[in-house]
Amino acid sequence: MRPLAPMLVILSGLILAPSAQAEADCEMSFSLKGWSAFYKTASGTGTIRCNNGQTARVSIKAKGGGITFGKSSITDGRGEFSGVTNINEVFGTYVEGGAHAGAAKSAKAAVMSKGDVNLAIAGKGKGWDLGVAFGKFVITRQ
Repeated sequence: MRPLAPMLVILSGLILAPSAQAEADCEMSFSLKGWSAFYKTASGTGTIRCNNGQTARVSIKAKGGGITFGKSSITDGRGEFSGVTNINEVFGTYVEGGAHAGAAKSAKAAVMSKGDVNLAIAGKGKGWDLGVAFGKFVITRQ
């Protein structure tokens, strides 16, 4: 007969050990249209796909203020999330700051954060804009 104490110590270590969750690689494709005249606003739609098989159709809204003027659209936007283990972590409000400039063909790149989750976006589009704006970038499930 074996003593029960060593077996209980092993079992309790297995039960209390923290479960390590692997980070999910999630990417977003999106389109966005907006305008700015001191106040910046834009809205659009997209799709988020993760390497763990999770997908979601999303709505995007960007708002902020600063010294900015223009009108633009992004039709081939791409975003990469870091710091997520589940697609549900990507929804919410990100803090955004960025600089932009363009005429005819516009380009935008920005890095934003929401707690431990980061989002880097880049896109090409059409329009004219010039300025610096700070605000929020909100992603919600459709």
